[in-house]
Amino acid sequence: MIERYTLPEMGNLWTDFYKLKTWLQVEIAVCEAQAELGYIPSAAVEEIKAKANFDPQRVLEIEAEVRHDVIAFLTNVNEYVGDAGRYIHLGLTSSDVLDTALALQLVASLDVLAQRLEGLIGVIRQKAREHRYTVMAGRSHGIHAEPITFGFKLAGWLAEVLRHQQRLTILRETIAVGKISGAVGTYANIEPRVEAIACQKLGLKPDTASTQVISRDIHADFVQQLALIAASIERFAVEIRNLQKTDVLEVEEFFSKGQKGSSAMPHKRNPIRSERLTGMARLVRSHAGAVLEDVALWHERDISHSSVERVVLPDACILTHFMLIEITNLVENLLVYPENMARNLNCYGGVVFSQKVLLALVDKGLSREEAYAIVQQNAHTAWNKPEGNFHDLIIKDPRVTQHLSPAEIAVCFDPQQHLKHLDEVYRRLDI
Repeated sequence: MIERYTLPEMGNLWTDFYKLKTWLQVEIAVCEAQAELGYIPSAAVEEIKAKANFDPQRVLEIEAEVRHDVIAFLTNVNEYVGDAGRYIHLGLTSSDVLDTALALQLVASLDVLAQRLEGLIGVIRQKAREHRYTVMAGRSHGIHAEPITFGFKLAGWLAEVLRHQQRLTILRETIAVGKISGAVGTYANIEPRVEAIACQKLGLKPDTASTQVISRDIHADFVQQLALIAASIERFAVEIRNLQKTDVLEVEEFFSKGQKGSSAMPHKRNPIRSERLTGMARLVRSHAGAVLEDVALWHERDISHSSVERVVLPDACILTHFMLIEITNLVENLLVYPENMARNLNCYGGVVFSQKVLLALVDKGLSREEAYAIVQQNAHTAWNKPEGNFHDLIIKDPRVTQHLSPAEIAVCFDPQQHLKHLDEVYRRLDI
């Protein structure tokens, strides 16, 4: 991932140094397990732990010659360890190290993402509390529908993010698996007890039935969960972009002092952060497709997945991390304009209250078809006219007033009638 979108908190987990560090963790854990079972001298393990080290640049130099990254790494480690290095990697295949270490990277990345997701949950909940009674027009198909509150809109966001939190909890357990089972996974040269002990030391569980690799459905699941988070963030960002349109202007991204919106037009205040998040979501979703392609490997393994994962896994984690921080900051500092919401809600004299008038007429004994025709005619007469006023048309229509009193009509145009059950939603979400 380019530096522009790589923040140290996540980027540091995907450096070559961190990767090789996890490789060494796995090799040492296996050595410790071998020693506990009496297969190698404990003194050798202590020497390995004291001396083992690596130089990422040196590893690359060796790899340029041997054309094998794990062999290059082991060669470099043995340059530090000396004779005791002969006990390193006994009975293992490269994928034992690569896949188990990768699990450590994914778990560490997931822990960071979960923490950032928790931050987003808190910000959305707080903003929803602030605006739980801020009335605005609900929209379907982009057209005014019926009144809602901005807090209710945010409640929907909160429920969605809470589902992601639950998914990440499950995902952490799913991804935290290692394999120390040797070539093709049969434990021919290393016994399952070594795997069990080593994985326990690393905070992992042994894979149930690995081949030479851990099956890639696990990794596909990981990226798909990140793609879902990105999709939700895009939904929030698109909503902000729509509500920030000049002719709507119900919310707006915070515009800092000295910020410029356009090189040509000084008046511009563009929703650049929401737009950036929309673009990033496309990238994360594209990675989900790539890892699905990795599931079908030849026989017990091939390395067609490796080149994909070198790009996709760090990029998906780094992008999702950036997106979570960006959307959290965006929501926390979002400018909300209740006056504009009220103005838009009452556009054309409150046509958004048409269903309440319809139901009131039906309640008075009119057929639904007859009531619908009366209300629709008045609503469409008011629609898209500067002077259009649905309320005034209704109170002057004898077909309505012969059934509904002024007080009953006033109730139909009271937005609180639409909000009386929202407290139940807020209660479910602790808003």
